[in-house]
Amino acid sequence: MAKTSCLSAVCLALFAASSYAADVRPAIVVGADFGGEKIITVTFTNGDTQSIRANQGLYVGGGVSVLSDDKNIEFLGTVNYKYAGISAENGNVTWTRIPIDALLFYREEKFRVGGGLTYVVNPTMKVTGIPGGGTVDVNDAVGLLLQADYLLGKVNIGVRGTFITYKAGGQTASGNGGGITFGYTF
Repeated sequence: MAKTSCLSAVCLALFAASSYAADVRPAIVVGADFGGEKIITVTFTNGDTQSIRANQGLYVGGGVSVLSDDKNIEFLGTVNYKYAGISAENGNVTWTRIPIDALLFYREEKFRVGGGLTYVVNPTMKVTGIPGGGTVDVNDAVGLLLQADYLLGKVNIGVRGTFITYKAGGQTASGNGGGITFGYTF
């Protein structure tokens, strides 16, 4: 249901753009997110530990920016790949997912502020090389995004907040956290 809603929002934005001569352009995004509950902690042979949190990860993605004819409203829809990992000599832990983000911004000349939805597809925790390892498939999740960006021509630099809950089996983990984002609109 949520996947259909995100796709509907993208289609609606593209239809609206063609109807009102809005500016439609490809966009790329990269960023780093942090925060959320610890979802796994690895203890190394020397006693050191390292953890992965539910919102943690580096992401890269692409999509479409639709800027209104008045240049004060912008829709940004992207599909991203997000990754966090821990590596050791005898094994690895990875936390991967595919966020589909749909954001609506109010724009001024040098900044934009807005919010929207994120639909996270195929969140997966994979443990390899460690006894008891395996794959944990986490349920797809829907959450909220808030974002504020400074604009430098076609480049944006900003901060964002993610508000989401992940579920696997009978367990839940808060993925609420912050992040930094960079983008470029062609």
